[in-house]
This record gives sequence, structure tokens and C-alpha cells, in this order.
Amino acid sequence: MPTDADEPAYSDQSLNDPLLVDALTQLSPAQIQQLSPTALAYLGDAVYELYVRRCYLVPPKRIQIYHHQVVAQVRAESQARHLRSLLSYLTPAEIEILKRGRNAATGGPKRIEPEVYQQATSLETLIGYLYLTNPQRLLHLLAQLELDPPTN
Repeated sequence: MPTDADEPAYSDQSLNDPLLVDALTQLSPAQIQQLSPTALAYLGDAVYELYVRRCYLVPPKRIQIYHHQVVAQVRAESQARHLRSLLSYLTPAEIEILKRGRNAATGGPKRIEPEVYQQATSLETLIGYLYLTNPQRLLHLLAQLELDPPTN
């Protein structure tokens, strides 16, 4: 049976480790610049959902409760709300990434307004871009989000 002593120690400080960051970001700057906003949004969607899932792990609960809490936060409407809350923190370069994502967002689901879909896609594009180019900045922005508190 493994003990706590057998577990490696991880912390947010591990993101300062260049080897870990390199392992996460194996694309060159030229390759990243060639990615479409849609590709960045595709990646950003996965990164965002993983972040939200991690936030809701504690306190432990049933899988159905995890699922409902996470789905509520990764819906386009919630993503659009989170984007609006982050706007004052963004740099001009990050705003440009948002615009690229917004302009690439066409033909979203019929259940939501096109503007909401564009905002959600913009956030996903920014998350994907920062994941590849500046994970520390991404963590800083994600920490600004006011997610709904976990429930039991």
C-alpha cells in the first residue's frame, strides 16, 4: 500500500519548472502562430474544463454532482460571463486574441444567442493560446474567475 511518503510533492510552484512547462508546450512559436482561432478554442475548451473539474473535486461528492457543477460552469453562458469578468485584467495582446476567437465563432448552437457563443469561443481561444504560450499568465487569469461554490 503506498504511503504519503511515496507520493511526489506537487504544487503550483511546479509550473515555474521549465521542464514541466516545456513538456506542456511542445509547439514552437511559429507553429503556435499558424494555429487557427478554432484550433486554439478547441484546446482552450479542454483546458478550461479540466481546470473547472479540478476546482470542484473538494469536497468529495458523487460523480453526478461533479458533472452537474462542472457542466454549469463550462456552458457557453457561464463562459461568456467569466470572459466579461476578466476583461479588465487583459492586456491589449490578449484582447487581440479574443477578437480572433470572436471572429472565428460562426454557426453556434441554436439554443444560445450568437453573441454569447462568440464570447465563449473568445474565452476558449484565449485559454488555448495562453496554455501554449504563457501557462503562468493563464493560471493568474483563471484564479480571477468567480466560479459557483462547490456543493455536497
